[in-house]
Amino acid sequence: MSVDEFYFSALYDEEDIFPISDEKYAEQIQLQEALMAPYMMTTTILIPGKEKKNLETGESSRTTNRQLPSVSFCEICMDTKPIQEMFRNNNTCAHMFCTECTASHVAAKLQENISMVRCPHPECRGMLDPLLCRSIIPEEVFGRWENALCENVVLGSQKFYCPFKDCSAMMVDEGGDGEVVTSSECPNCNRLFCAQCKVGWHAGVECGEFQRLKKGEREKEDLMLMELAKNKRWRRCPQCRFYVEKNQGCHHISCRCGYQFCYGCGSHWDQLHHC
Repeated sequence: MSVDEFYFSALYDEEDIFPISDEKYAEQIQLQEALMAPYMMTTTILIPGKEKKNLETGESSRTTNRQLPSVSFCEICMDTKPIQEMFRNNNTCAHMFCTECTASHVAAKLQENISMVRCPHPECRGMLDPLLCRSIIPEEVFGRWENALCENVVLGSQKFYCPFKDCSAMMVDEGGDGEVVTSSECPNCNRLFCAQCKVGWHAGVECGEFQRLKKGEREKEDLMLMELAKNKRWRRCPQCRFYVEKNQGCHHISCRCGYQFCYGCGSHWDQLHHC
């Protein structure tokens, strides 16, 4: 039975075509309310920022509470990751990449000696903030990044590095009184090096002489041989670079390579040479 039919049945008795009495009408209305009570339930809807509001069944309601997406897409690894595993450089841009790809991007740029690391997006010129990235990169990588940024502050003419490959610590040339510094000690590895030649300390060899040496003659063993040759007063052939020792005779030396030179001064020998 529909609602209209129910109301109509309350006004007329089924056994009498005449209208019912007021007393019977009141009883029918009470019965109607008792039967319709289950259909008049209320629904509670919570609207963000507002108090609870009760709406009767049959009314429509719209809410502005939109849930944020729980996943996001990383354009580097081309994978969908939970939003908790995504990194956003909020300071300069809104591009999002997963934390793993962002950390690898920073490490790769530092390996290329690039301290000002840009956003991985190819069309973005925003710079990544080291402080924002600190929680997603290893502490060792963050330390290297921090040191690289500090080195950029120092002028190129004022900084140099320890020549030993297993150290490479940065040092600053203060150059206060114009004094030429040669023998120096690295504060990191505590080894001696020449500040002018930027190599390990070449004991017994002057800087000018060392710089005239070829690359294959600057190793530690070569310098030890040069020191021995000085003590023995050997002479080096200007052409083949072999050492020659004179036991007796004049200063005219004919090397095994065919070159003739003076044992006294090391210059080329000819008939007019006098030493």
